[in-house]
Amino acid sequence: MERTAPADETATPTPTGAPVSDMPGLLDGVPRQRAGGREPYGTAAPGVPEPTAVGKPRPRLGVLRPWRLFPTPTGTPFTFGYAVVLCVTSLISAHADPALVHALLQGSSTDVAHLVRTPELVLVGSALWLAGGVTSPFAIGFVLVLTALERRIGGLRTAGVFLLGHVLATLATEVPVGLAVLAGQLPESSLHRLDYGVSFGVAAGTGALAGLLRPWLRVPLLAGFGGMLLRDLLALTDPMTNWGHLIALAIGVATWPVVRRWRKRRAGSELRGRPFRSAGSASRW
Repeated sequence: MERTAPADETATPTPTGAPVSDMPGLLDGVPRQRAGGREPYGTAAPGVPEPTAVGKPRPRLGVLRPWRLFPTPTGTPFTFGYAVVLCVTSLISAHADPALVHALLQGSSTDVAHLVRTPELVLVGSALWLAGGVTSPFAIGFVLVLTALERRIGGLRTAGVFLLGHVLATLATEVPVGLAVLAGQLPESSLHRLDYGVSFGVAAGTGALAGLLRPWLRVPLLAGFGGMLLRDLLALTDPMTNWGHLIALAIGVATWPVVRRWRKRRAGSELRGRPFRSAGSASRW
């Protein structure tokens, strides 16, 4: 029960410099007591949360959010929009007239003959089709890999990594074919080889994403994906395409210094743009 002074008593002012034990209303031997109902400077009142410093967010909780594995219109607009286009072209290839589909694929093929005549058109057009349909491994890899990469470095940079792998791996596999035809090592029909799909870009994105993951995720990803590519190469079903996949993966790995800088820069800009929050306020983390 709290002590109160009688009504007819008046408070006696405490002389400056008097010890705490001589002040009325305080107990001897009890530290950090309030004098006159005031808190010491810099101490928050009971029940009021102390504000956190600007730029020092609360630590994230290890909450599993599986929905972030998939693209969304606002979170990953590049991957989401690209996936919609691939779904449309997959429906066309599955339900349109076979002769029309063959003509479209042949016109989009990045074979040597088309690369010599219209390189820009076929390099873009060949990346609008899915070889094997929406259930193929590279279609699933496209969604998972590009979503994870875009959430870390942004849409434009993810598109740059994808195009870098798609273009360089295509040239690295088709230029030797053209030289071999000129040298008489391959028949002229090799100049019109049907070549299309997103697999080179996905392989490059996988290599780039591995550099942004922790070692316990990076090593299994590179070992599993690289082992799958080596197995396909040894099977000799399509050596040029299989070599292109390995080249694209190596291109993605070569971008590690760049994508790591991009990730740090993106994380810094997000931190500077985050508004002030007190410790008791709601958090979006």
